[in-house]
Order: sequence, then C-alpha cells, then structure tokens
Amino acid sequence: MNTAVRTRIKICGLTREQDVDAAVEAGADAVGFVLYPASPRAVTAARARQLAARLPPFVMPVLLFVNEPAPAALAALQSVPGAMAQFHGDESPEQCWDASGRGAHRFMRAARIPLGPAGASFDLVKYASDYSHALAILLDAHVEAFGGGGKAFDWSLLPPAVDAHLVLSGGLAPANVGDGIRRLRTAAKSLAVDVSSGVEAAKGIKDAAKIREFVAAVRAADALT
Repeated sequence: MNTAVRTRIKICGLTREQDVDAAVEAGADAVGFVLYPASPRAVTAARARQLAARLPPFVMPVLLFVNEPAPAALAALQSVPGAMAQFHGDESPEQCWDASGRGAHRFMRAARIPLGPAGASFDLVKYASDYSHALAILLDAHVEAFGGGGKAFDWSLLPPAVDAHLVLSGGLAPANVGDGIRRLRTAAKSLAVDVSSGVEAAKGIKDAAKIREFVAAVRAADALT
C-alpha cells in the first residue's frame, strides 16, 4: 500500500504577477496576499483580486489580516473568489468567526510561538481548542511586529500531539524545511508549510529559483517519510 504523504505548500507575501506565476509553476498549493498596510509586503484587496485572477484551478488564494475590522475583512474575502482568510493579529475566536462570515469562508489562525525556551510555555493544545472553527493553526514565531520576521522558533518544544491541522511557518527556507517536516509530521492531523522571506530576493520580491528549491526540499522530505 502506498502511504506517501504530500505536504501542502503556501508561498506568502506575493506582490507581483511573475511571483504568482513562479509559485504556481513550482507546484504551490496556495499563495498568500498580505492585507496589512504596515507590512512591506502589503497589497490592497483590489490588487490581491488582480493577482489571484492569475491562479489556475486548485491553487487557493489566502488573504492575511492583522486586526482588521470584521466588515472590511469580509468584504475583501468576498472580492477574491475562493479566498481563505489567515488571521495574524490579536483576533479572538469570535472575531475570527465574524470576520470569516461565520463559516462562509474558511480561515487559519496564526499562533505566535515565543522564541527560545519560552516557547515551551505556549499551550498549543488549548489554543487549537479555543480556535476550533479554524481550518488550521499556523505556527509562527512571536516577534515585536506581527509576522515571524524570518525567525524560527524551537520546534522541539511543541507538544507531541495536537488535535488540529498545523501549518509550519516562521524562518523556513530550503535548508531547514525538511527538518521541520520530519519533526512535526506526526504531531497533528496534517502538516503544511508556509514560506515568505525564505524565498525572497528582497522584501515582497520573490526569487523563482528559491521557490523551486523550497518546493524540491519539501518533496524530498516527503519522499523520506
């Protein structure tokens, strides 16, 4: 029996047509657009819709929000066909539910894991339970600004079992994504990965070669599972 597992891949922080095309060509399952004005990778909802229109079937657009009022987040989701939400700020479970149209749009909730030994104090099991309406919990490093800032938290401090789909993020790159997959594969219902700075030439400018290397590293880790 074939028991091979395919790790899903999201390339986040896209701002240019050629980067969307490169992500699709490399085999990404989802692409992310940051609708947070303070981010160097920010785009407007109208720009996200324009870029998402390039996506072929079965590649999902994801809109990243940080403490966006529910009406504005929902309007953006409704303007991008097939879009999923990613809530990356201080949103409560009820705020996420409201901003996603109370089930009209699927969403991920980012868990900001403290760096260093403090990561052991983060109760991911409880967090996943609190945000049970989320399709997945995205694991990112807790830095001063929102977003992981290219930092990786200590994956070994996560609990051995979490009753949720997990998306590993924060400081991923072609060189370390395989290790992350091997460490966390069995800790959740499923494991996906999300990369932004690790495949960039500059903030908001992706490198097509790095995207291909990242996808190849994920597939290599899958082959060893």
